[in-house]
Amino acid sequence: MKRRVEVASEWGARIGYSRAVRAGNLVIVSGTSAGGPAGVSHKGDAEGQAELVLQRIGEALDAVGASLEDVVETRVFLRDMADWQAVGNAHARAFASARPATTLLQAGALIDPDMLVEIAATAIVGE
Repeated sequence: MKRRVEVASEWGARIGYSRAVRAGNLVIVSGTSAGGPAGVSHKGDAEGQAELVLQRIGEALDAVGASLEDVVETRVFLRDMADWQAVGNAHARAFASARPATTLLQAGALIDPDMLVEIAATAIVGE
């Protein structure tokens, strides 16, 4: 049985995706940004955006009975690789003990020019 976390913005229905899906003990969290109905939060602040993104990922995981501690992989997409250290600082704080496998790459343009980072995650519950 699948459990889903809906996207709080128009994008979920518009694109046809969920914030997170849990199937058995596997949880996949879609690419998550600092965007919202009022626009992008923390404009110009990659670390602030990453902190918000990781908070949102944590909330999505919690909604399906998982946590940041269950994360085994993250995929970090940056608009500009120059922001790697700021985003890495937020990532390190969020995953100090979980220490998931991580891919960090420059994606270039994201869906909104004010978005500096997008993060996706995979978690396994009960391992």
